[in-house]
Amino acid sequence: MMKALQRNNVHVLGTGDRVLMFAHGYGCDQSMWRHVYPSFLDKFKVILFDYVGSGSSDASAFDRTRYSTLNGYASDVLEILHELEIERVNFVGHSVSSMIGALAANREPDRFDSLVMIGPSPSYINDGDYIGGFDKEDIDGLLSSLESNHMAWSATMASVIMGNPESPELAGELEASFCRMDPILAHHFARVTFLSDNRADLPQIKTRTLILQCVKDMIAPASVGEYVHQCIPGSQYAVMDATGHCPHMSSPKEVTREILAFL
Repeated sequence: MMKALQRNNVHVLGTGDRVLMFAHGYGCDQSMWRHVYPSFLDKFKVILFDYVGSGSSDASAFDRTRYSTLNGYASDVLEILHELEIERVNFVGHSVSSMIGALAANREPDRFDSLVMIGPSPSYINDGDYIGGFDKEDIDGLLSSLESNHMAWSATMASVIMGNPESPELAGELEASFCRMDPILAHHFARVTFLSDNRADLPQIKTRTLILQCVKDMIAPASVGEYVHQCIPGSQYAVMDATGHCPHMSSPKEVTREILAFL
């Protein structure tokens, strides 16, 4: 039995020789890529999946110890690739998946052809000269409000994360996705996401990398994207004429164009 494929609700589409894996951000699932991945099906084999606790993954596979750091999620990515016998992959990660992909690529660099990071942040918390965008108190408050009222947090944060107030249906979709998560698993993944510090992992990346940054992003501001770009040797950096933290949902054509050009 293919354990990881079932656990992570893996779908493989397309017939191309090259492989493209799309990895969703916190509170999301693989459906968020539906406006992007069809453009790649003629040239790539496309892998879609859900992290444990998200989407239609097997929530019973949740293990507090395994998933106490982003390395546990990186292990899931590698196990999926092993089970599918994928020798080379182009990995596209949104938000926290940018760092999960980086950790996986650092562990098995020969398996990764390229990394695309959409709105990456190696650390959300300001630290001396490093501006992550939030003070520690902000993050602590965010996590405690999520723990005390999952639904209210989802409603408030979805519009902040998404931006694009002229398209309220986008924030509505994100809010619904947040609300579908089991509250305990949602809080756990949020804690791991927002308290992780992967700055030391960036200079070790040997994989060809593209960083996609939105002009205005409340969660991962441009200063963070520039920091990631400076830390990853030889990386490419593109600022898109898009706003919010989920450009693959709000500006999918631009995201698709940038990824295609890079690949």
